[in-house]
Amino acid sequence: MRLDKFLAASGVGSRSEVKQLLKQKRITVAGKVVTSPKIQVEADSQVELDHQSVNYQTNYYLLMNKPKGVITATTDKSQRTVIDLLGAEEQKLGLFPVGRLDKDTTGLLLLTTDGELAHRLLAPKKHVSKVYQAKIEGIVTDQTVARFAKPLTLKNGEVTKPAKLEVISSQKDANISRVIIEITEGKYHQVKRMFAAVGMHVLELHRLKMGQLELPADLKPGQYRPLTKEELASLTK
Repeated sequence: MRLDKFLAASGVGSRSEVKQLLKQKRITVAGKVVTSPKIQVEADSQVELDHQSVNYQTNYYLLMNKPKGVITATTDKSQRTVIDLLGAEEQKLGLFPVGRLDKDTTGLLLLTTDGELAHRLLAPKKHVSKVYQAKIEGIVTDQTVARFAKPLTLKNGEVTKPAKLEVISSQKDANISRVIIEITEGKYHQVKRMFAAVGMHVLELHRLKMGQLELPADLKPGQYRPLTKEELASLTK
């Protein structure tokens, strides 16, 4: 395989970032400095960045800031999916989204080929937390916060686990609240249904965090990048 593909797959950076590292003569193969991304290497080749060994990944991990208007799916006949946002190279990898964000929900979305990790992150018994920022139609009070801190019965009778709810701001004249909510489950449309259960409506929903993985402030809607080694390690602890 090409060296730039090896390095990008190993979490070193995007193809363009890898080219910069090569230009800066920071990459060696079998102890020799290389500057061409086209050099052919094997999965077990001795590749180093700044004298630190780089191991080829058999799985791929991308962190995306999902924009509005695309669905969390791998394929769809009529609607644009998160996979459609990827470049041609990434679309060939067999990536799939971990969990689901609604079409109008934005923010952190993990794409991977690692089925074992995806199962671990989504398994109910693991209680992996998800943190969202939300714009709410309605005034969230201390009483609302207290209700969310206990098991909450949804309109269909389902009961949620306790959630952490924090009010960032309230505009009483506009009947709008901005909040941070942390949940440890993944029920269908859970955050929207929780607020509906207390007579409120979610106007905007943006995921900030999943487990220890946080959405970088500089990652714009529709953009994505490979997970760093540190980020991947935080998910596999």
